[in-house]
Amino acid sequence: IGTLAGGVAHDLNNILSGIVSYPELILMDLPKDSPLRKPILTIQKSGEKAAVIVQDLLTLARRGVSITDVLNLNHIISEQLKSPEFEKLISFYPDVKAKTDLEKDLLNIKGSAAHLSKSVMNILSNAAEAMPGGGTVLISTENLYLDRPIKGYNHVESGEYVTVTFSDTGMGIPEEDAKRIFEPFYTKKVMGRSGTGLGMAVVWGTVKDHKGYIDIQSMVGKGTTFTLYFPVTREEIAKDESLLPIVDYMGKGELILVVDDVEEQREIATGMLRKLGYSVTSVSSGEEAVEYLKTDSADLIVLDMIMDPGINGRETYERIISLYPNQKAIIASGFSETDDVKAAQKLGAGQYIKKPYTLEKIGIAVKDELKK
Repeated sequence: IGTLAGGVAHDLNNILSGIVSYPELILMDLPKDSPLRKPILTIQKSGEKAAVIVQDLLTLARRGVSITDVLNLNHIISEQLKSPEFEKLISFYPDVKAKTDLEKDLLNIKGSAAHLSKSVMNILSNAAEAMPGGGTVLISTENLYLDRPIKGYNHVESGEYVTVTFSDTGMGIPEEDAKRIFEPFYTKKVMGRSGTGLGMAVVWGTVKDHKGYIDIQSMVGKGTTFTLYFPVTREEIAKDESLLPIVDYMGKGELILVVDDVEEQREIATGMLRKLGYSVTSVSSGEEAVEYLKTDSADLIVLDMIMDPGINGRETYERIISLYPNQKAIIASGFSETDDVKAAQKLGAGQYIKKPYTLEKIGIAVKDELKK
């Protein structure tokens, strides 16, 4: 099912790019008082919500998580409890209360804020559904050092961890159901669902992608406790970077070659890059890119990683640098951290940008690579 989810997610990402990216280009050309701004923003936000579901599929396929940012789980939890998603959940379960007991000096972890936030929300949804008559879910965090492994739902290795625990006063989970709770589309109502049927499967995939562990303690009629273990990092959280003004990532007429097998993707990337002041040429395959560079040059290539038919992005880049060893490139992909992405980066390609494109995302990536 992971392979199926990954393939479906790749196709959906290509479709969503038009829904997320084109509105941004249209909004740039619309007057600020245009009555069209609101419906176009609604289209864009709907696309972004759909992209979140795609991320669920990618997490299930174990292809969607980039564990790179230094994070603090106290902040993730606090922000999630103030989110519109949590407010909506409580509107369905008004008698469910959430309380917190967060360790004051909680250590940091490395991870993906989006995936961790979604996992927190999925567990809270699961807890609320297990308390239809009301109750309390206590969310607590703790710094924990294990000097020896512990056996639970998972076998937890010794080491330094940050733990986050969700304890509810719900119906509890029978032992036979607890064994299957993290399976996709497990349909017992007590298990809870995120709306896609992937809620707890996403939690499992996210924790495993963060090299973490899960433990479950449950008593029927008493409630359930989920404990998530995440390895500690001693790195500090980077200072918050607000949105950069567009002038900071405008181009100066440099020639960019866009390589993508999907026509709509080429048009979106081309449109955005031209808005940013670049000259742009596009081709539909890796083979065409290699042939183009034999007679013309490009200051930078925006290279799609998955192209069909023909050679993929990694092989395309291998052929290009065999001819032009210093050719600059960035990688575009609906997936994160695939083996092909890593291989291309080892060969000299720059950062990858995840589809759907945004103006800032592609602009900063191109600008940074051109500076090198």
